[in-house]
Amino acid sequence: MRSDQQVYDTILNFAKADDRIRIVTLEGSRTNSNIPPDAFQDFDITFFVTDMESFTADDAWLDVFGERRILQKPEGMELFLAQQEGFSYLMLFQDDVKIDLTLLPLSLLDEYFTWDKLVKLLLDKDNRIRKPPVPTDIDYHLQRPTERMFDDCCNEFWNTVTYVVKGLCRREILFAIDHMNEIVRKELLRMISWLVGIRHGFHFSLGKNYKFLERYIPEELWKRLMATYRMDSYTQMWESLELCMELFRETSAEAAQKLGYSYPPYDEKISDYVMRQKAKY
Repeated sequence: MRSDQQVYDTILNFAKADDRIRIVTLEGSRTNSNIPPDAFQDFDITFFVTDMESFTADDAWLDVFGERRILQKPEGMELFLAQQEGFSYLMLFQDDVKIDLTLLPLSLLDEYFTWDKLVKLLLDKDNRIRKPPVPTDIDYHLQRPTERMFDDCCNEFWNTVTYVVKGLCRREILFAIDHMNEIVRKELLRMISWLVGIRHGFHFSLGKNYKFLERYIPEELWKRLMATYRMDSYTQMWESLELCMELFRETSAEAAQKLGYSYPPYDEKISDYVMRQKAKY
């Protein structure tokens, strides 16, 4: 496997030799001093170029970065809609190096630096950027919820619980699982993250998809949270749903008390609904 320096050298040597590339930046976890480096970190690279079409016309120029195991071009796909500006190449190489390379026109340069603060300038051929950004993950820090945000989270959780119940009572387990994972669980994780902030401060990030959450909550809470992922039967789904409800009830009640917010009435009313529907079906 190539060293990090070898990968950077390959990228920058190519960029320096090609007049179409004027600016190169690095984004993401490799710019974040709070993230321990490991072998799975991507090289999130952006090239600001003078001529997009000359690059996107074919993929041959990508060979300079190594032999690829797989290439994905999100903006060139029909089934999945592109999520960002420009044109991207997501590449995994035979030596397991991962480079996510995005091409952007120079016209987007000013706008680009408003998108994310985890950006490091690697190359600026024309000295266009007077004050190179200092990477910071502040945009990803835990956010102290307002009372309206707190109520919205509770409302979304308890309202969507009824959809999970509907799926279980209809014997439509995939419908139930989808609502459980996509909404109910997300709001539970959001509430737990707020409780982490209340206990430890709102000056840090739990990482993408709350990946560092385990570090900040009691072991018993973590084990109960993990138990909610057992969803391979109707019996397990009911147990996982009821455990999600218990966890949300406990964490939201504590958060409300410590934040000085009113505890909304959704819990009592929807819990009654869940028990009645489960008993009937």
